[in-house]
Amino acid sequence: MKITNWILLALGTIGFVIDVSAQYDYGLTPINTREAYEASLIDNPNARLKDLAQEIEGIQLDIKYSTSENFTGKVIYREPRAFLRQEAASALAAVQKQLKKKGYGLKIFDAYRPYSVTIIFYELYLDTAYVASPYTGSRHNRGAAVDLTLFDLKTGVELDMGTPFDEFTEQSSPLLQDLPEEIMKNRTLLRSVMEKNGFSIYPTEWWHFDFKGWEEYDILDVPFDQLD
Repeated sequence: MKITNWILLALGTIGFVIDVSAQYDYGLTPINTREAYEASLIDNPNARLKDLAQEIEGIQLDIKYSTSENFTGKVIYREPRAFLRQEAASALAAVQKQLKKKGYGLKIFDAYRPYSVTIIFYELYLDTAYVASPYTGSRHNRGAAVDLTLFDLKTGVELDMGTPFDEFTEQSSPLLQDLPEEIMKNRTLLRSVMEKNGFSIYPTEWWHFDFKGWEEYDILDVPFDQLD
């Protein structure tokens, strides 16, 4: 791929970035300009991506891919931001309100993910049980998936979910039952409130939830700074 200036990968002292205008090698042609993105919203204005920090009161962002604290060990995003399609963002706001009554809040690790990032992940880690195939694109690329956890509103401490975000092991599966009681309780709370509001769990990752109708949204490769 060619070089441009919006997704930074820090490789020691060397940085390179992915060109969203480059020809894609996996058979998909995602929407990759602001103009094309805006045109796609003409018939469906509710598909607009919304900034979760602005849309949801009290939500916390811990965008791992804007740091090197992720499975790649590289900085992927220039900005620690999170976006979802409008319907999904509204549903997540409802989740936040319901959790607040129980003394908890949402912490977001990732949401909309440009398609070029999916290519990076796939080429670094070829196991499609944990990273999406660029031949199909991901639910994140459609702005209809979110990675998150819960935190205690009083202490600010994350609830123990058994494994950290992006630990690609069997222990991360939300289907696993042989776990300590506290971890099972925390995972069940997160899953139940998300499912109540139109999200479904991903079978290998307790933190990953897809919004209903995700397949109806276009695959995007639009940089965060073009979504404002």
